[in-house]
Amino acid sequence: MKIVATIEARMTSSRLPGKVLMKVLGKPILYYLVERLKQVSLLDDIVLATTTNSDDDSLVKFANNEGIQSYRGSEDDVMGRVIGAAESVDADLIVEITGDCPIIDPSIVEQTIQTYINNNSDYVSNAHIRSYPDGMDVQVFSLNVLKKSSEMTNNVLDHEHVTLHIRNHPELFSHLHLVAPPELWWPELGLTLDEISDFELLKNIIEYFGESNRLFSCYEAIKLLRDKPDWLAINQKVVRKGDT
Repeated sequence: MKIVATIEARMTSSRLPGKVLMKVLGKPILYYLVERLKQVSLLDDIVLATTTNSDDDSLVKFANNEGIQSYRGSEDDVMGRVIGAAESVDADLIVEITGDCPIIDPSIVEQTIQTYINNNSDYVSNAHIRSYPDGMDVQVFSLNVLKKSSEMTNNVLDHEHVTLHIRNHPELFSHLHLVAPPELWWPELGLTLDEISDFELLKNIIEYFGESNRLFSCYEAIKLLRDKPDWLAINQKVVRKGDT
């Protein structure tokens, strides 16, 4: 079974264009996500799933520089883009990550994959039931399941939000949801990159740990922010997609 991480990223984000290549410590913030995924021993490959938009030429160049694969597909049909990315490297199992999770914890990614491997379930995720900080999101499912889902729906939202159809139909696809242990339970914490204030917070965290601890854990980030309420205030007003 070939296990592949797909990273969805594009330069034309409506809320913060070009966000994934904004620099921290001289490197694009997307670099930190790729570096972390490279630590996940169960992954056989990493594919940057971007679009055919010429604005995303810079992302293909980034992928080449980082020694990972890239795939270009539809800007709007993200489900189709992820399927194409997975097929381009002969993936069996997809580990879906979005490009706005630059400090994702490799051990959480590994745990989610292990949970899928050791259970009989179509869809395994730590993101559908919110318990981990936003930005630690991992979804695992087979390419065949995603293709089956794609064939069952023409709904625009389903194709924009890759696993929405799978998540909305547990009677068709079996689910398994990971819930954070007490020391990582902080669903209100935003460690994802949506707006400029998110970038400021993530930049502070990455610079705090610096070169000596670039692969700091989710627990270390939480511990740091428990001690720095002024940092927490930086992005507290950001409204996440899906929030009411």
